[in-house]
Amino acid sequence: MNDLLGCPGSVSGLLLRIGQSLFAAASAGAMVSTSGFFNFTAFCYLIASMGLQVLWSSGLACLDIYSLWTKRDIRNPVLVSLFVVGDWVTAALSLAAACSSAGIAVLYAKDLKFCTGQAQLPCLRFEISIALAFVTWLFAAISSHVMFWILASL
Repeated sequence: MNDLLGCPGSVSGLLLRIGQSLFAAASAGAMVSTSGFFNFTAFCYLIASMGLQVLWSSGLACLDIYSLWTKRDIRNPVLVSLFVVGDWVTAALSLAAACSSAGIAVLYAKDLKFCTGQAQLPCLRFEISIALAFVTWLFAAISSHVMFWILASL
């Protein structure tokens, strides 16, 4: 199981974690740059979820850098169990935040027409942020599945 894409302590694992961090930060940044996002609970939840994803993925990226630097294997059952739980939790939170935000964005853009009416909400920025959140979730889902298979093989 050492050749799985995204294994902890590998270059592909480091790139996966960096991708998670960058897309989560971009999603939160796009949402924060809009006016009035704080009036919508789902958008605030998206920012909180992406913030947690940035912290988790950055921490594991640092651990990957350490493992690559010292050429030590960090795949022991205790650490991998922690990675599995953390990845599954952050992936579930990211998916929930992206889906709830997407539901609100569709409601306001398509059903209530708040993007073109008097309110003039910045719906395009909301949609960009949500798309980036879904990409973050995709990376987190890949990572969580890889960690699960590594744990099963230990």
